[in-house]
Amino acid sequence: MPLILTDEEKMLKEAANEFLASNSSLKSFRKLRDNNYQSFDQDLWKGMIEMGWTALTIPEAYGGLDFGYTGLGQILEETGKTLAKSPLISSILFSATAIRLCDNENLKSKWLPELMKGNILMALALDEKAHFDPNNINSTAKLSGNKYVINGKKKMVLDGSNADYFIVVVNEANMTSFFLIDVKSKGIEIKSDILMDTGEYSSVVFNKVSVASENKLNIKTNGDSILQSLLNITSAGLASEMLGSMQAAFEKTMDYIKEREQFGNKIGKNQSLQHRAALLFCEIELCKSIVLKALKAIDNDETKKIEFSHLAKAKLGEVLKLTTNEAIQMHGGIGVTDDADIGFYLKRARVIQHLMGDKNYHLNCIAKIKGY
Repeated sequence: MPLILTDEEKMLKEAANEFLASNSSLKSFRKLRDNNYQSFDQDLWKGMIEMGWTALTIPEAYGGLDFGYTGLGQILEETGKTLAKSPLISSILFSATAIRLCDNENLKSKWLPELMKGNILMALALDEKAHFDPNNINSTAKLSGNKYVINGKKKMVLDGSNADYFIVVVNEANMTSFFLIDVKSKGIEIKSDILMDTGEYSSVVFNKVSVASENKLNIKTNGDSILQSLLNITSAGLASEMLGSMQAAFEKTMDYIKEREQFGNKIGKNQSLQHRAALLFCEIELCKSIVLKALKAIDNDETKKIEFSHLAKAKLGEVLKLTTNEAIQMHGGIGVTDDADIGFYLKRARVIQHLMGDKNYHLNCIAKIKGY
């Protein structure tokens, strides 16, 4: 399988680049932050919907484009370059994917079109520990008559305060299950915080929340296999955004060292900086291939898609950290001030590195696959 984009994927990426350059610059990012940490721009979100980005991974049977995760990956890469804030990750990459993987046809027919049209927003409630551990779910679902009773606590729920519904991962009789829960249900308590990337993340408590049995997403399909597939897809998607962020941070840094003068010379003429820049360039080029391989492996249902997704998230986490660290170093003191944009990429890097597992988590998963 050649690691190249199709003509259609190239056109999609180019259109996304032009749209975001015009509608979601870093000035827009600052405006959202300074406006009481607003989660996203409604007009930008509406534009993304009209561009068809929310429909890319929705099957045609539900009115979507069924363009694949390689296509969505190109969009997420471009959003990473401008740090565009939107529900694209929480509602589409996370939530729509979870629904798509499950086998409750009634819920799929009802909610996938609604997500695609942007009529509702959803958030995935998975994390429970201080560190990412999807194999240790303590939230429970117990059948009581024709309803389930949900109890548990979730952390790091992306865009939780904006969601209309939660997709909650629970332990049901020692098996993993997925439930769709209205955020207005009795017994739900939401507490939101702003992290260093200016994003909104919630802690959610479910205290004897009653849910109709019809809202269980996985009927016959094994919940553990769904969760594994969901983690693979979301890891590759997040790696795509990380790729865009590292490219933008690198390009901004190269522009800076070509212009910044010290002692009458451009600092970019310093050989030590050139060596560091060359290393970053090579690492970023490698990351492009890794991410594309992971995305295409998902779309083509390759046997090694799990391994490739873990590799993408681990490698991109490592290189994004290196790139943003070096970017700050090469900018010098101004790099850590609010006057410079480069610091925003460092802050986003520190958060997205840990979403759906950090480098160590994914390397450990690869080690287990290899039999270590």
